[in-house]
Amino acid sequence: MVSAALYWKLWGWKFGVGFVVLILVHEMGHYVDIKRRGLPAEMPVFLPGLGAYVRWQALGVSLETRAAVSLAGPLAGWIGSAVCALIWWRTGNEIWAALARSGAWLNVLNLVPISPLDGGNATNALSKVERAILLAVAIGLGWGLGEWIYYGVAAGATWRLFTKDDPEHASPATTVYFLVVLTLLGLTMSLLPGHGFGTR
Repeated sequence: MVSAALYWKLWGWKFGVGFVVLILVHEMGHYVDIKRRGLPAEMPVFLPGLGAYVRWQALGVSLETRAAVSLAGPLAGWIGSAVCALIWWRTGNEIWAALARSGAWLNVLNLVPISPLDGGNATNALSKVERAILLAVAIGLGWGLGEWIYYGVAAGATWRLFTKDDPEHASPATTVYFLVVLTLLGLTMSLLPGHGFGTR
């Protein structure tokens, strides 16, 4: 409620409530994926102005599983944004377009490969070659869609090429998962009016 009140004050009650629901959808993506694996997790905790998080027990969990849990949030976030985009397409109400774009944009931001963002956790499972592929795709999406946030993903991927934390084995499934979610979010934004966060 405090988070909704903050966004309400900044952008009006419709956007404020809708944006908090989209954040909740993202976090529930993590929560559901964790629980379906039989792992302990707590319900999402909101940090007003900073988003939210799900606390879970990752001790002894493989890098691939951690990556999948991390990417489940942005995947759920894409579904939430796509639903908003569909409602906008059916009704023409611009608040839904603003929610769809803002939700998609925020989820791409969350995929920047730095800790503690979801992208940072997912990139821990990627080899140097896979990180280079992520870099190339992010640049391509940034150039093709005209969305600068993808250059943030590319910058993070560039930095992760030089960190000494790549795993012993590649993870093609994680790479495909990461790239599919990144692309779906971009395609959703490309169908909406405006550029950047909260525009319409």
